[in-house]
Amino acid sequence: MSDDFKIIASHRKATFLYEISERFEAGIVLQGSEVKSLREAKVSLSDAYAGFHREELYLFNCHINPYFNAAQFNHEPLRMRKLLMHQKELFKLHEKIETKGFTLIPTKLYFKKGKVKVELGLGKGKKMFDKRESTKKREQNREMDRAMKSKNKF
Repeated sequence: MSDDFKIIASHRKATFLYEISERFEAGIVLQGSEVKSLREAKVSLSDAYAGFHREELYLFNCHINPYFNAAQFNHEPLRMRKLLMHQKELFKLHEKIETKGFTLIPTKLYFKKGKVKVELGLGKGKKMFDKRESTKKREQNREMDRAMKSKNKF
């Protein structure tokens, strides 16, 4: 990885729980103590989701631990954080979320050229049988890889 792109956190279960069709990049409005905490990778995306509030896009339930050295100027760990995108993209996302039942899930949080960015996945929740099917496919692929490795050793 290059110096201008550093992953802070990722939501690994997102692809298991949701069928993600599109991915978007958004900037995020943060306080100083939040950025310091992100540099130490003290963040959790497991319960986070994005949604519209008063026609603006926000990130909800993203837990960023308070920065130890900030003392009285610390932030709230679970506050709403505004996401920054172009107006056309916001309109497109708002339309899809309202009409088709999609949800916005943050899949990655990373630094890009010194700025904190969020990768949002537009997806629908998987049913139980879809999850079993994806698990079965993953296990079959592992078995094939193991067979190919053992075959290549001889």
